[in-house]
Amino acid sequence: MPRLFLALLAVSLLAADWPQFHGPNRDNQSAETGLNWNWPKDGPPVLWTLDAGQGWAGPVVAGERLVFFHRLDSEEVVACLDPATGKEKWKFTYRARYRDDFGFDEGPRATPCIAGGTVFTLGANGDLHALELATGKKLWARNLIADYEAGKGFFGIACSPMVAKGKLLVNVGGKGAGIVAFDPATGKELWKANNDAASYSSPSLAEVGGKTLALFLTREGLVAIDPDSGKTIHSHPWRPRLNESVNAATPLAWKGDVFISVSYGAGAILLRPKGDALEELWSGDKSMSCQFNTPVRVGDHLYGSHGRVDAKNVDLRCVEWKTGAVKWSQPRFGSTTIIAVDGGLLGVTESGDVVRFEANAEKYVEKGRAAILGSPTRAAPALADGRLFARDGKRLVCVKLK
Repeated sequence: MPRLFLALLAVSLLAADWPQFHGPNRDNQSAETGLNWNWPKDGPPVLWTLDAGQGWAGPVVAGERLVFFHRLDSEEVVACLDPATGKEKWKFTYRARYRDDFGFDEGPRATPCIAGGTVFTLGANGDLHALELATGKKLWARNLIADYEAGKGFFGIACSPMVAKGKLLVNVGGKGAGIVAFDPATGKELWKANNDAASYSSPSLAEVGGKTLALFLTREGLVAIDPDSGKTIHSHPWRPRLNESVNAATPLAWKGDVFISVSYGAGAILLRPKGDALEELWSGDKSMSCQFNTPVRVGDHLYGSHGRVDAKNVDLRCVEWKTGAVKWSQPRFGSTTIIAVDGGLLGVTESGDVVRFEANAEKYVEKGRAAILGSPTRAAPALADGRLFARDGKRLVCVKLK
């Protein structure tokens, strides 16, 4: 009985955290229940706000610490805040060296990862840091552009690091070092694999073909890799023909099948392991073509954004997982990050609205909407301990949902 109690306690504690990109399992699924969905006319209360610098790195939360990564003037800043009040606990800064050539913000774009009492951040210019969560003390640092001659892509480096099987994994994009595993304690390289250029996608971890694999959507396509050895188990080329394009959504896996999606005419594809190969179940540009938002799966269906933000034609859609059939579509809804929580869906739109709607495969049913943030809002939000944390181009906000 004591062991069972401790196990249940551990699960409940983990359920209150959002320690990495897209949540505990990097799939935008939250275990929280009992949230307040009866919003007043002006929406759920905002507990606190914080002025935010440049960048689209999302906030992350572990226990009584929220980590926020942004750029202020000439520095990239890692700030640790009290999630309840927004009060700063510690701050770590270093010189920001990334310069944007396209008139956009200058990052950072990679969401931090908290694991084993350590915060891992990856800046727009390839500065990879490990910081002690309790104090902000620098444990180690290295620059991936200098170490691996990696490219900056169109908008700087953006892969949100992932800790898997005791290794820190990053799509670095260097020659012979497309994907690299580092020792989280020291920053020492443990293995490196392939020549794939880095994308704007971040990896996930899932069981595929009976093996626990790290799933990367690189610039070239899907790479399913053994985190222990660095051996590539599966790969599938999937990228737009247009060079001025990005692969940015995170791979999703369910029941051994893997879903990946890009925009720019390529669209989505569902793959199933068949021996050493991957079998295509369906593909195309007419179902769920994700420019950068990752859809969320509830039951047999995906809910997510279809279309391109720069073309102003992003629809919200429900798509059947196994066939790609579109069940319904809300035209020009806007690019939206969606979290599955408490029996329904919570979305943060690019226009800054927080929206509650049903996980309903038959039709779109909106239950609540509030204009909380400004436009554009593109960073992935965090949901932890009954609070939603989200940022736009100027502010980080904490919204009370419980």
